[in-house]
Amino acid sequence: MTNIIVFLLPFLSLQWLLISGSPTTNQIPKHYVIYMGASTASPNVTNEDTKVADELSHLQLLSSIIPRKEKERISLIHHYHHAIKGFSAMLTDNEASLLSGHSDVVSVIEDEIVEPQTTRSWDFLEEGMQSKWGLAKPVTSNMIIGVIDSGIWPEAESFNDKGIGPIPSKWKGACERASDFNASSNCNRKLIGARFYVPDPKQAASKELTPRDSTGHGTHVASTAAGTIVPGASDMGLGSGTARGGAPSARIASYKVCYSGGCSSAGILKAIDDAINDGVDIISMSLGYSTPSSNSFLEDPLSIGAIHADQNSILPVLAAGNAGPTPSTVSHTAPWTFTVAASTIDRYLRSIIHLGNGKIINALGINYSNLSRSAIYPFVIGKEAAINSSVVSIAEKCYSGSLDIKKISGSIVVCVDGGDPSRLDVVPLITSKGLIMFTGKTVLGSTSTFPSVQVNNIADYDILVNYFHSTANPTATIYPTVEVPKLYKPAPVVANFSSRGPGQFTENILKPDIMAPGMAILAAAMNTSKYVFMSGTSMACPHVSGAATFIKSVHPTWTTSMIKSALITTASAYDNTGKPIRNELNLVASPHEAGSGELNHMKALDPGLVFDTTTQDYFNFLCYYGYKEAKIKSVLKGANLFQCPINSKPELITDINYPSISIGNLKRQQSSPTVVKRTVTNVGASISTYTVRVNSPKGLVVKVNPDRIVFSNSLNKTSFEVSFDGKGAVSGYNFGDITWSDGLDHSVRVVYVVKELLDSQSGHITIVYNF
Repeated sequence: MTNIIVFLLPFLSLQWLLISGSPTTNQIPKHYVIYMGASTASPNVTNEDTKVADELSHLQLLSSIIPRKEKERISLIHHYHHAIKGFSAMLTDNEASLLSGHSDVVSVIEDEIVEPQTTRSWDFLEEGMQSKWGLAKPVTSNMIIGVIDSGIWPEAESFNDKGIGPIPSKWKGACERASDFNASSNCNRKLIGARFYVPDPKQAASKELTPRDSTGHGTHVASTAAGTIVPGASDMGLGSGTARGGAPSARIASYKVCYSGGCSSAGILKAIDDAINDGVDIISMSLGYSTPSSNSFLEDPLSIGAIHADQNSILPVLAAGNAGPTPSTVSHTAPWTFTVAASTIDRYLRSIIHLGNGKIINALGINYSNLSRSAIYPFVIGKEAAINSSVVSIAEKCYSGSLDIKKISGSIVVCVDGGDPSRLDVVPLITSKGLIMFTGKTVLGSTSTFPSVQVNNIADYDILVNYFHSTANPTATIYPTVEVPKLYKPAPVVANFSSRGPGQFTENILKPDIMAPGMAILAAAMNTSKYVFMSGTSMACPHVSGAATFIKSVHPTWTTSMIKSALITTASAYDNTGKPIRNELNLVASPHEAGSGELNHMKALDPGLVFDTTTQDYFNFLCYYGYKEAKIKSVLKGANLFQCPINSKPELITDINYPSISIGNLKRQQSSPTVVKRTVTNVGASISTYTVRVNSPKGLVVKVNPDRIVFSNSLNKTSFEVSFDGKGAVSGYNFGDITWSDGLDHSVRVVYVVKELLDSQSGHITIVYNF
């Protein structure tokens, strides 16, 4: 190593070496990603000499800052060398700070733990739709979806390869072996790739180090996106029907980055880099931070990976997160990500709590209770079962160490959701007869035979508490969940757990982008359970991934942003009663909750017009946000001749060619309207005329110029401007839409959100939606 270090010393500037000094050695090393921009290599082309040279230069960087007595840390955990350039390693905070000042380094990011954002849904989406394109089965067989998640259960029937042709020649990936995963028998013409990534150096010997799914999440997600057609699927009789993914003949490549302790962001970046090189068409990531990350666009490994995927014509689809209904909790807010919110479908699964006084409460949750239908079981409130008076507040949440096992054994227990299920007092609770959880969120998942339900409104919780205090011997029982045959209305409704906009780093890009089914979704399971229900934006994300795969298979020359635009501008704004989509409070859903609306992938096959967001747009976005031009050029390929616009500022982000409009600061008394420009590409009939219709809230004046656009054989692209005048608008968020229509089959809907401010207000206001 000494010779290599000396030979490569010219790689470092003398000035940088002089200021580096010696880092302190009393800090605990942590896992860091050192991101160095775009790789100079071409994806799908392996150049071992370049790879080795990069590794040596990275080791040289480490050797210059890590003390010799800790030379075991001079090693790479992950080496990013396909589309992405960089590495990850164990560094102290001081060492990481030193590297961040190097001229070749874009950002240094501490590895964060990312979490998964955890049949009938596809039928619901396609109900009543007709398409000249027919079904997806014949056309998606050359498409490959890369699923970056918790691995895969290859024996699941959704991954059988019956009737599927040879593996596409573009596939360059691998099926990796492990003690419980046989590459030759577990991979097939459907599941064509399976990789796994070491989550942490300390876990190198973990039994989880295998492509095989260790949580069930990745299996569920993969089958939702591209599972084959399987008749007679159900979860112990519930949800019986035919299971299938959105692109049932597409191929699946699984990249395991999630383990029982979460998902490493450094590992996710490596998986994205490999997926780009392997030849996938779509990357599906049902992953996000438990709280909004403090790292902005080029400091977030998921955002970094997504921009490189997009640069290589691979659409990255990501879950919006499960932190709703709190505003400004949405994850993945960069314009190069496709961010998916969650909705309900028209399936109605009912659970019942029967109290000893005869009262019936309709509860939520999926359980297979074997309790008597008579209310004969003792019933207790968590805080009344505290082991002593000092822990009453946490006993209410049924947290560890707070419950008296004698008081709850054999009883049905009521707990208040504290937001951290890992803290539940498991030992006493398993002696109970059942669990009723009061929570503000509706997240339905399979709970096997243990009787467990939830109530999510205070009125029902009060009934439970009041009954407990009304009698000396309160009793209750829980019925097993049943599926109500009548289709539920209204649907879709925004799932209350689905994270909300506006985005944390800029309000001038609308997020989330779109909404898709994410509540009680039936899909493939691991182990002996064949199919299970899960809920979350994790389940919504693969619906969009499957739909995008379908669109790309029909339109292989479309760019990623054209596919994204087609899905966003054709999304449905209405539920199955014909009324505007609503949220959990029965209010009309805002774009910060539902994006442009519910996924309508059949209509997106023929959108008429699309908005093509280009590398120039992304370059300008990063300029407007405040990144230095040199740093941006190291990230974006083909941007060497670009220059940051003069007077770049965040307000100008609104002008990038995105298929929705968001204005984060419209002053009521500003001298002139705010004008936003958009450019559309005609992908419909070559000779066509579109006219515009504007839907705006009272007081906000919205005008489009021109209000009529004409396309011909020689003109397939044109621009228009939208002006927003808020002199008469109400303070708060105002939203509406403009729709271009050709009077025939095409309606291109562009949703907008405008934050109206009084002159005396800052950028932060109480969130009030006006429509």
